[in-house]
Amino acid sequence: MSKRDFAVARLGDIGTHRLPGGGRRSGVREHFDIRSFGINAYTGDEGQPIVAEHTETQPLAGSHQELYYVLSGRATFIVDGEEVEAPAGTMVFAGDPGTRRAAFAREDGTTVLVVGGPAGEAYTVGRWEPMAGFFDFYTRGDYDGGIAFLEERLRRDPDYPGVLYNLACCESLAGRPDAALEHLRAALDGEPGLRESARDDEDLAPLRDDPRFEEIVR
Repeated sequence: MSKRDFAVARLGDIGTHRLPGGGRRSGVREHFDIRSFGINAYTGDEGQPIVAEHTETQPLAGSHQELYYVLSGRATFIVDGEEVEAPAGTMVFAGDPGTRRAAFAREDGTTVLVVGGPAGEAYTVGRWEPMAGFFDFYTRGDYDGGIAFLEERLRRDPDYPGVLYNLACCESLAGRPDAALEHLRAALDGEPGLRESARDDEDLAPLRDDPRFEEIVR
């Protein structure tokens, strides 16, 4: 933010990160240093996920209400099992944090703006944001680069289970089982709700024959 009382940017001016499935995330909140609500944009080409399936009550989520606005292209939302066709100009609001939602691009260049925050309490910046760039490494299979990136984030936020869990996944894929199991244990100690995800996570498949893995996730 400049010394002026306002700032102006086009979406193309804002830095992006790759996402699993091929989509891109534009860090709108970070670009403007917005502190009162969460806002980011997600772009994908036909068939790509642009909103990953999730609820806002799952482990590490922020219990946010979320408003989705289709800026361009056309998307299909799946909200608690119901399909919603959403051409440009459509808004979809998930007021209950427990609502399961996902969205897929139906045209190249489909972009969805997402605004969110917890109802009835002050917004705080998510601890996940500084680690978002990790997916640039992960999606191209550069697990050593992802490990280095996450290790730096871990130095800045030593106890965050999100960093620890993704670090364990990268170390598993990179053939570093001892480090992966150590960080997985720390992640699940910090957020026990991640155990269910860990049991079936394909990134952790190389660890499943190790008796320590079963001990950690049971």
